[in-house]
Amino acid sequence: MSARPPIRVLLADDHTLVRRGVRLILDGEPDLTVVAEAGDGAEAVAAARATEVDLAVLDVAMPRMTGLQAARELSRRLPGLRILILTMYDNEQYFFEALKAGACGYVLKSVADRDLVEACRAAVRDEPFIYPGAERALVRSYLDRVQGGGGLPERPITEREEEILKLVAEGHTSKEIGELLFISAKTVERHRANLLQKLGVRDRLELTRYAIRAGLIEP
Repeated sequence: MSARPPIRVLLADDHTLVRRGVRLILDGEPDLTVVAEAGDGAEAVAAARATEVDLAVLDVAMPRMTGLQAARELSRRLPGLRILILTMYDNEQYFFEALKAGACGYVLKSVADRDLVEACRAAVRDEPFIYPGAERALVRSYLDRVQGGGGLPERPITEREEEILKLVAEGHTSKEIGELLFISAKTVERHRANLLQKLGVRDRLELTRYAIRAGLIEP
C-alpha cells in the first residue's frame, strides 16, 4: 500500500522570520509540506488559486487584506480548502470571527511549536481545533450570550467597508483603493463617508485608531 501524499500547505504571514520558523516546523513533519508562501492576505488568495493546496495557514494581522478577510474570500472561492488562523491574539472576538469566516482552527503563535502540527492534521480531517485551555471560556461566553438573547457578536460594518477601512488606515488614497478593489474612487468615498457615520468618528486618524483596535492593522 503506497503512502499518502503529504498535506500541501499555504503559509501566509507578513513577517519573513515568522514564516521561516513556521515553515521549519511544518516541513519537519513527513506528512506536511509548505508549497506556497504569501506576505499578505491578497497574495494568499492569489497563491491558493494558482497552486494546488489542501490547507491555508493565515496570520490575522497582515497588510492589504487580513487573514480573516482572506479566509472569507477563500471560503467562497475554494470551499474545499481547509483554513487555520495563526495569531498572537488570545482574543475571543477574533476566534468567533475566524469561525464565521470559514476557519476550522485557531492557533496561538506563542505555542505554535506545540500545537500547529496537530491543528493542521485535525483541519485536514475536517475536525475543529481550538488551542488548549480556551474551550471552557469560549463555551461559557457563548452560552452567556445565547441565554442573554445576544447570540454571536455582530460586526458593525460590512465586509466591503472593512476592506476599505483597512486600506484607508494603511494610508492608501481613494484612487489607489479603487484600483485595488476594482471600484471607482467615488464609490470608495461613499463607503468612507458611511464608515465615519457608522463608527461615529470624524477623520482618517480616528478611523486608523478604530482599525488598530479592531485588529485590522498593527499599531
